[in-house]
Amino acid sequence: MKRPASPVLSAAAAAVGTAAVLAAAALTGGAATAGPLAKPKNAGAQELGDPVYGVCRGTDPRCYHDWGNFDPAKGYKILVYSRTAGPRHANLGPALGPGMNPPLTDANVAQKALVKMGQDNGFGVDWTEDVTQLASPSTLLRYNAVVFMSTTRDALDDAAQTSLRQYVRAGGGFVGIHNAFGTEYNWPWYEGLLGGANFYDHGHAQPGTVQTADRKDASTAGLPSRWDFSDEWYNLVPFPSEVRFLATVDEKTLTQGVTGNMNHPGHGSFHPVAWCQYYDGGRAWLTTLGHDAKAFTDDGSGFAGAKQFQSLVLNGIESAMGMKPFCR
Repeated sequence: MKRPASPVLSAAAAAVGTAAVLAAAALTGGAATAGPLAKPKNAGAQELGDPVYGVCRGTDPRCYHDWGNFDPAKGYKILVYSRTAGPRHANLGPALGPGMNPPLTDANVAQKALVKMGQDNGFGVDWTEDVTQLASPSTLLRYNAVVFMSTTRDALDDAAQTSLRQYVRAGGGFVGIHNAFGTEYNWPWYEGLLGGANFYDHGHAQPGTVQTADRKDASTAGLPSRWDFSDEWYNLVPFPSEVRFLATVDEKTLTQGVTGNMNHPGHGSFHPVAWCQYYDGGRAWLTTLGHDAKAFTDDGSGFAGAKQFQSLVLNGIESAMGMKPFCR
């Protein structure tokens, strides 16, 4: 997948960006910098904030707003949003009809996999590609997390943008999977929600080795330190910052190289593929993985790493919902 038209990243600029990012990689639990936060209950968090995205974000739980909107006694539920306004990943199948929970076909692999994941693990799942279903924060507040499953380009209108922002500020959970990073390029708040990161390009879809960078987090619990997987291995500009890095890809295992289709040279010795953060009052759990349909359906016997990927996504969703500890 190629990013929409933008100035091409020069090799020199990419090298500088990569070097800066390697330094940032040491900030796995990076503290946020000075700025305002309007939440009197969390007085200490008023000193936390991000000068670029204008919100409280990072790994400090004081950036989370617990407004009491989500009662565990009522159970847990997610909304899967897979609207595409550009290239569409094959694992999404044909575009869905209007409304909430339109019929799914066998070709809607990723959506059906997330529905089954909920059925097997005790949480409800609704799904839609109808942007009007996201237009009201009161609707979104029915869900403990909203999952953007390989959305593309301008997948939200103005009303849905406002609603999503109000939902996150009210303590909602957000999960971005794969091409959620190819979405809403021109909305800085959303870029911040992704961890201050954005998709730039990718090299060949190919096998590689994922390294579990933080095995203490709930979303990586039970994962081996290294596991094989196949994906597109997104290169990122900007590079994620002020986040907890959960998993990386070992670029040395990418035999077809990591240089992207817009000549990004990759991220060298630290190339993240999953991370988490608190953002503007809510929780955000992110992964660039999830290109191949078999990653969502295979039990691991035929598609290397499918079992580990599914575990990572399930635990990430559950932590973003608040079912499990988040980002610690």
